[in-house]
Amino acid sequence: MGRLLDIPEARAFILHWGEMGTEWGVNRSVAQVHALLYLSDKPLHAEEICEALGLARSNVSNGLKELQSYAIVRRVHVEADRRDHFIAETDVWDMLMKIAAERKRRELDPTIQLMGELAESLNGREDVPVHVRERIGRMHDFIGTLTGWYADIRGLPKPTLVRMMKLGRGIARFLPGGGNS
Repeated sequence: MGRLLDIPEARAFILHWGEMGTEWGVNRSVAQVHALLYLSDKPLHAEEICEALGLARSNVSNGLKELQSYAIVRRVHVEADRRDHFIAETDVWDMLMKIAAERKRRELDPTIQLMGELAESLNGREDVPVHVRERIGRMHDFIGTLTGWYADIRGLPKPTLVRMMKLGRGIARFLPGGGNS
């Protein structure tokens, strides 16, 4: 473990990942635990993570639970060691898809359900301003379209996703009116 943290770029990566985690709504220590495990070439147990990052055991335990709930860190067993060890998903595409799936489940699914209920409740109500009904309805439609698009994209093979991403906005040329700026 010491060798990894002796590399200035590895330390910078871990610190930056923690900073970016806070921008993405993830606790800094959770993101740092993830970064450490992502860079590690061997499974680490919680005490090693605590020592390496200077974090309290409770922070590391909670972070590991959070990362496991996203399915980007998993528990493994090391022969002749009774402690739980942990490894991170290292395939960045698989990691992205797992994070997207969990965020959709936690954030978009409850939102689309609520927007649908609100739109239904407002349907035909004359005591509510038209713009409120329309805006809630548009938000419901938008999130529905977004989740439908996500489902379509999620079903594509990884090589197709990579090609699509590399095409970037160039993909628009294949759509009617897409070549216009």
